[in-house]
Amino acid sequence: MSDEDDWPEGIPHRLYGRRRGKKLRPRQERLLSEALPRIRYTDLGFAAGADALWFEVGFGGGEHTLAQMQANPDTAIIASEVYEHGLCSLLTEIIPDGAEATAPLPPRLRLWPADARELLLALPEASLDRLFLMFPDPWPKTRHAKRRFVHPEMVPIVARALKPGGIWRVASDDPTYQAWVREVFAGQAIFTGPPPAETRPEGWPPTRYEAKAFAAGRSPLYWEWRRGS
Repeated sequence: MSDEDDWPEGIPHRLYGRRRGKKLRPRQERLLSEALPRIRYTDLGFAAGADALWFEVGFGGGEHTLAQMQANPDTAIIASEVYEHGLCSLLTEIIPDGAEATAPLPPRLRLWPADARELLLALPEASLDRLFLMFPDPWPKTRHAKRRFVHPEMVPIVARALKPGGIWRVASDDPTYQAWVREVFAGQAIFTGPPPAETRPEGWPPTRYEAKAFAAGRSPLYWEWRRGS
């Protein structure tokens, strides 16, 4: 979905910030040109026979994705990220130094190097068992609030892609975003969940962004929302 005229009303066409930071090293360029096309999501065929299908929105450095993949080998995972250095971080873990970019790739993992919302809109209804949003860009300025992934217009889109009873996990250390999450979920009736946990629950792998939050003296909150039937 790239035509802005087809984009759902009320949702900004551009959610993310930059795609590229400092210049990529030659091996990173090869990973993007040779490995990424082989692991890019194209259809749900890779998930055939899997116990569940999970989707991570904005995986950053990939720590959470890798930990979930290793702890849940029978689960199929789609991980989305637009920032090239983030994609390279995950690809480097999958294909370590010394291995060719054409080395075998995890069969239950697919990457989506584009706006996660496009894929959510394209996935079959009730196809996901879980969705993860770990420490997203808070877009702290009021005028940028519409760019936040947690948004009143996004709630039914996520719900459509999740199965009844499916789980949406959200973690954030930003006070503005934490207040925003409370406000958005208080104004909807599709998802239910307890108050957020103040310490990382079991089964939630740590990430570099969580570590940065602790180092800066910020206190993350961890929500788990469940889609109604």
